[in-house]
Amino acid sequence: MLNAMTAKEVTKKILNNEPLFILDVRNEDAFADWKIEGASVKHKNIPYFDLMEGVEEILGDIPAENVLVVCAKEGSSVFVGEMLVEAGVKNVSYLKGGMKAWSEYLEPVKVADLADGGTLYQFVRIGKGCLSYLVESDGEAMIIDSTRMVDQYVSFIEEKGLKLVHVADTHLHADHISGGRLLREATNATYWLPPKDAEEVTFAYEKLEDGVEITVGSTKVTVQAIYSPGHTIGSTSFVVDDRFLLSGDILFVESIGRPDLAGKAEDWVADLRETLYARYKELSEELVVLPAHFGNMSEVGEGGLVAARLGDLFANNAGLNIEDEEEFRKLVSENLPPQPNAYQQIRELNMGKINPSDDEQRDMEIGPNRCAVHG
Repeated sequence: MLNAMTAKEVTKKILNNEPLFILDVRNEDAFADWKIEGASVKHKNIPYFDLMEGVEEILGDIPAENVLVVCAKEGSSVFVGEMLVEAGVKNVSYLKGGMKAWSEYLEPVKVADLADGGTLYQFVRIGKGCLSYLVESDGEAMIIDSTRMVDQYVSFIEEKGLKLVHVADTHLHADHISGGRLLREATNATYWLPPKDAEEVTFAYEKLEDGVEITVGSTKVTVQAIYSPGHTIGSTSFVVDDRFLLSGDILFVESIGRPDLAGKAEDWVADLRETLYARYKELSEELVVLPAHFGNMSEVGEGGLVAARLGDLFANNAGLNIEDEEEFRKLVSENLPPQPNAYQQIRELNMGKINPSDDEQRDMEIGPNRCAVHG
């Protein structure tokens, strides 16, 4: 019998370092661009069209049991999975919803209890590398850098008995579609955006500017905004509870942000260096950095949490240790990874200028996170 395995179940296996063998039946280029990753994961990529007449020839290349078949949307993996079962492979599963579902699943991870009451959570979009945050205190909540899968946040809020009062984006995102406006419309929460990133947006928002303090709950958990340009001209970080630095796409655990997704690489290099090498240097090294993305599974720690002490990043992150300014400029403006899929359309959508269908939005986001520059 062929089993269905959900994206949540796959995530749990990866975070628990359980062995997982994946037969990925997508085309070779799709597999090379983006796949399910993890320290305990092993892959075999054989395109579906090479298996249409049978799986006998590949039986020696895959385990005799415990195989997960993966495709783009589910159908092909079901077809191949059923053939594997008929061929005698035991405990065969397919990824329910395919890579589409993998891209959209959010794993809530508790970061910490807050000093004056409340809790900070990180939502790990493990298939895309996106990280978003929920601050809750005394029945109120704030979400930062929301993805478009707002139903998952709403379900979490309802389960906790919370009221969403604030939504914010650290910057105008180019690699994923923000759920900020949808959450505001669904809950009547206040939506905050950096005004320097919002000059072309078509909707109302509150200005997220340097020094703004946003209070969540009567216990006064304060989210303090810090202007930190470089990834975009308006990029703004948050300090939560005087302990956590939500760095947006400026600083990651193993890399730094890229300045080119609005076509302003040369103009924003100096801003990026100023933020990383001066503004962040003035902050306490004891702050725990919580970025808006991760690029490699090696950045995902115990229980799924992506975080690092700021002082440790200044010591170990290669992007924070380039003394020569010209070398830094070349790194972040010339030696860049491929740009995210449909990033220009994603920026326009996040400005409110276009309104694609749900399926079109899903296709726009397919692929890995590409917001980082690795030193």
